[in-house]
Amino acid sequence: MNDEKNLSKKKGRTLPPKLIIWLGKFVWTTMWRIMMSKLAPSNQSGAYIRPNSQFRKFIGTEEGNLHPPAAGRYKLYVGLGCPWAHRTLVVRSLKKLEAVISVCIVSPSPIEGGWIFNEEEEGCRTLAEFYQLAEPGYSGRSTVPILWDNQTKTIVNNESSEIIVMLNSEFNEFANNPTLDLYPETLKEKIDWWNEKIYHAVNNGVYRCGFAQSQEAYSQACNELFATLDEIDIALQTSRYLCGDNLTLADVRLFTTLFRFDSAYYGLFKCNRQRIRDYQNLGAYLRDLYQLPGVADTCDVESVKRDYYGNLFPLNPGGIIPDGPDMAYLYQPSGRDRIGKVNAS
Repeated sequence: MNDEKNLSKKKGRTLPPKLIIWLGKFVWTTMWRIMMSKLAPSNQSGAYIRPNSQFRKFIGTEEGNLHPPAAGRYKLYVGLGCPWAHRTLVVRSLKKLEAVISVCIVSPSPIEGGWIFNEEEEGCRTLAEFYQLAEPGYSGRSTVPILWDNQTKTIVNNESSEIIVMLNSEFNEFANNPTLDLYPETLKEKIDWWNEKIYHAVNNGVYRCGFAQSQEAYSQACNELFATLDEIDIALQTSRYLCGDNLTLADVRLFTTLFRFDSAYYGLFKCNRQRIRDYQNLGAYLRDLYQLPGVADTCDVESVKRDYYGNLFPLNPGGIIPDGPDMAYLYQPSGRDRIGKVNAS
């Protein structure tokens, strides 16, 4: 009898389910907003605002430039999961600069909250320390990619869109594929037009969806993303690449986002209206780019899933990494090589 009374008293002291749910939601939402403010700064409407890169020097032959082109002098620091860093690996591969510019792969650490080296580089264990080595007192983000000068021991540039322009044009005397020009003068205006549109709505657009901190911000980003993907899909119906028959930097910049879309952005970033592989033209376009010589060697879908699902704690607290999707379809024939020929006939 006494045991039943004690049990009844214990039950009476239990918090009501509604209060437990409210308390749990309040604590998690508060913590989520704090973590998101560090991971992805936003404006007052909850829209993600990407900070600008801060190292913006250029390799060149002009007089007085401290960073002239040279073989073996420069090194790329990249993360295999990062689409911005992936751009530099694709251009390096297409231009056949593997023997000219070395690569160091860094890995994200959920414990450190940033990128770390597998082995020490220049006496540094983390990328944050590496940035301090380049610029003591540096207080900005420690991001990849980095184009590093081994001679001056400093970061030349950490803006991927500028690094790939340098890789395309400044190392031709050392490249094994020097005639490939991914940013030709005659197409620059069109390339820049596509780059501007794709950066805002697609490259950064998927992050604006995933890092949105309000329904309004998410809906706006999602609508812009898929409206632009639809526009690109239509354009690719009569054009093999974005700028016609010529592969350009616009295609490289789009490719690294498309490659990650179905495996990461579709689920984790809530970009789930449609998969890229299900688009009539975009799916084949992705396969076409993936099958270009050397490009597949720069792609690592397991690293992509591990880096996104395993390290973006506010978006995936359990850290569970999905098994799929099956990416074997990327090896299926694209048929894109016939588009220019069909249109010309």
